[in-house]
Amino acid sequence: MAARRAERLVNLVLCLLSTRQYLSAERIRDAVPGYDAADGTRATDEAFKRMFERDKAELRELGIPLETGRNSSFDPEDGYRIPRRTYELPPVEFDAAEAAAVGLAARLWQSATLGEPARQALIKLRAAGTMLDADDAPSVLPHVDSSDPNLPALLEAARTARPVRYRYQKVGADRAERRTIEPWGVLSWHGRWYVAGYDRDRGEPRSFRLSRIAGRVEPIGRTGDFQRPASVDLVGMVTGRAPESSRTAQVRVTGAGTASLRRLASAEQDGILTIPFIEAGWLARQVAAAGSAARVLDPPDLADAVVRLLSAVAGVRR
Repeated sequence: MAARRAERLVNLVLCLLSTRQYLSAERIRDAVPGYDAADGTRATDEAFKRMFERDKAELRELGIPLETGRNSSFDPEDGYRIPRRTYELPPVEFDAAEAAAVGLAARLWQSATLGEPARQALIKLRAAGTMLDADDAPSVLPHVDSSDPNLPALLEAARTARPVRYRYQKVGADRAERRTIEPWGVLSWHGRWYVAGYDRDRGEPRSFRLSRIAGRVEPIGRTGDFQRPASVDLVGMVTGRAPESSRTAQVRVTGAGTASLRRLASAEQDGILTIPFIEAGWLARQVAAAGSAARVLDPPDLADAVVRLLSAVAGVRR
């Protein structure tokens, strides 16, 4: 839409909102900047009529409730107005939890592609009397780092149900591998961003840390290419824990460097952690990261996975 036409439409809306009476086309022509004044020629009058008809159609297409009527039976022609009761939105009100969520969302987008729209939205909400400053509740709204360059693309892919492809560098691997996933969601866990979804290359649900994605995420397929499971537990996918279909590991821990494993444990007795998990590879990476301070007692396949990871690291160092 050309700037001049957009300005004329805004002026037209303001004019029709400012009156309770129906305004005739001629009165609108005189009051709204952007319409050529009458000069007594037929050509100018016809041009105005065509322009005004296009503008009315445009307003109705935009969903603006343009009413047509007459103020009295003595009016020779119809007039127009926009009733405020059907045009204006109701007051925007949030409870404390909703206001916190909006403020946190704004923090998320501070360094991402939607930073400017988020800023404008907050300005409008504050203008309506809704205060969302995170400074008022520093203990409630944590800092959210949204600087990862692939975060906006993955959020959009999860929102639109569009598969993506990227190269992923696993811990201990000498090169990045290609992964194709159906992103079910993106979440932050202990200060790190993860994408969770169905891994088409492995044929099972997986989660991936965004900081280990090499290069850019590439959207593939079409919007709506998959459906997210209704009961999926994204947090469980990232932490390796889930209430259903989970296994249990017994891990002996000694010394420092095991705090992350203790956070995953459902129980601890005599230095032995009971850790629920789904994906053995994920938990193996957590145990291997603790080095000699952690040793898997059960199950055997998890212990073997940890040995393979540590052997690979030792081989690289040699």
